[in-house]
Amino acid sequence: MNDQFSNAQQIRKPAISSKGGIVAAQSRKAAEVGASVLAAGGDCVDAVIATTFALGVLEPWMSGVGGGGVMVLYRARDNRYEVIDYGMRAPNSLRPEDYPLTGEGAASDIFPWPRVKDDRNLHGPGSIAVPGVVAGMEEAHRRHARMPWQDLLAPAIDLAGKGLSVDWWTTLMIASTAADLRRYPASAAAYLKDGLPPNAQWGIKSSVRLPQDRLKATLSYLAAEGPRDFYQGDLARSIATDVQAAGGSLSAADLAAFRAYGREALAIPYRGGKVYATPELTCGPTLAHTLRLLQQNLKPGRDGPDAAAYAEYALALQSAYRERLQDMGDADGRRALGAEHLAPSCTTHFSIVDREGNMAAVTQTLLSTFGSKFVTPQSGITMNNGIMWFDPTPGQPNSLEPGKRCLTNYTPVLAEAADGRRLAVGASGGRRILPAVTQLLSFVMDYGMDLEAAIHTPRIDASEGAVVIGDVRLPAQVRETLRGRFDYEEARVQTFPMKFACPSVVLRDGKTNSGATEIAQPWGDAVAEG
Repeated sequence: MNDQFSNAQQIRKPAISSKGGIVAAQSRKAAEVGASVLAAGGDCVDAVIATTFALGVLEPWMSGVGGGGVMVLYRARDNRYEVIDYGMRAPNSLRPEDYPLTGEGAASDIFPWPRVKDDRNLHGPGSIAVPGVVAGMEEAHRRHARMPWQDLLAPAIDLAGKGLSVDWWTTLMIASTAADLRRYPASAAAYLKDGLPPNAQWGIKSSVRLPQDRLKATLSYLAAEGPRDFYQGDLARSIATDVQAAGGSLSAADLAAFRAYGREALAIPYRGGKVYATPELTCGPTLAHTLRLLQQNLKPGRDGPDAAAYAEYALALQSAYRERLQDMGDADGRRALGAEHLAPSCTTHFSIVDREGNMAAVTQTLLSTFGSKFVTPQSGITMNNGIMWFDPTPGQPNSLEPGKRCLTNYTPVLAEAADGRRLAVGASGGRRILPAVTQLLSFVMDYGMDLEAAIHTPRIDASEGAVVIGDVRLPAQVRETLRGRFDYEEARVQTFPMKFACPSVVLRDGKTNSGATEIAQPWGDAVAEG
């Protein structure tokens, strides 16, 4: 643990409560957009769509129309849970032989795969998978929206017109990837100044903004023409032309074939209630394994989790990850699904509840910070690097193949506790997401915590093989127990780089809603309508 920081500093971020709807997101301004939609009479899903497009403008290093994701929805009137899956997939036109291994060790980004020539799978046009966010919003709008498509994109269009506001957080996120952003002319033009990261000024009235004119024009066009144009119209052809002209494989046919899918939520019994997670190629099945072990072995007390509880969290998570990695053909705990000891994945999660009790847990990503680092010159879209999710080694379960769906770490969930309270929770943070979601579920469902208590209760992370990482705020007895049983390290709750995942959560108790976000995330907030 870095020992240069203050031992006296305390970080807190109160949960909020309201009889109205609440949006909890990693960007306060995006949460305000969603909350304003709820205040205008929009459904929870209307707020999902508006928040999604706003986030793509406000934090383009995390998500956007060039990425993918998944959402879990609760429809209060029908008492029904459902999943909309819009995860990315490899282009059908992709050729695995275009990704030869160099034999020069491991790659340098999130997943330490064997290195590919020119890092083609990590950044640039060759790393781009078929994006799904617009298709996901299209499907959600078709199913449940009350408000017109154009109205839901309008706030994002307005934000893009104002340009990307540069504060210290913006500078930090751009600086972390500037070396790769400057490889691509449209990316450098969008996010750098004279080839360097922009800086906020010291003057109290000074303001630095990066123009987003091309993105504004694209969103305006998408609002007018509708979401299908992204996949089957002029916009689709523009995106494919830009990617292929730069050497990538994404084609107009790849875009035209893409659809979001409705899937049945994975229902996991837990402690007299149920947890509803995403199935298939997400971390939902691994969460089911974790909760099954906790159901058997965790004995909740009245005073919150003790040393024995934290040990059970660690054991259950390690067991679940071993199973997941073995299914992937990788059992060393350092490959296949995360390895954030090298670099963080950049994802966004937000949770929403409306005044009628409809709920959403939504996770979206470009994968790496700024995804592929490739901005399409004509449309100004920052594209994903979803190809990095695949093992470039041939013959493995997750090997790179045309048309293959990406295996992901995101874990948005809805839950109904035995006492009737409902919870929507998820996080960003790559492989660290599952430990955070597991513990927040346990804090609420095992110990009856409200969100104020749950979001401030220290957590552990057990996603890096044998290593267990503990929050330095844990009680001494807990820390000593973990140190005696595991390869134990300690970390602070800090803004950058985060050593724990970044959750956003809402809860409904009767007709009262509450919301909270990660205390160390400088932009994140829960915002109530009105």
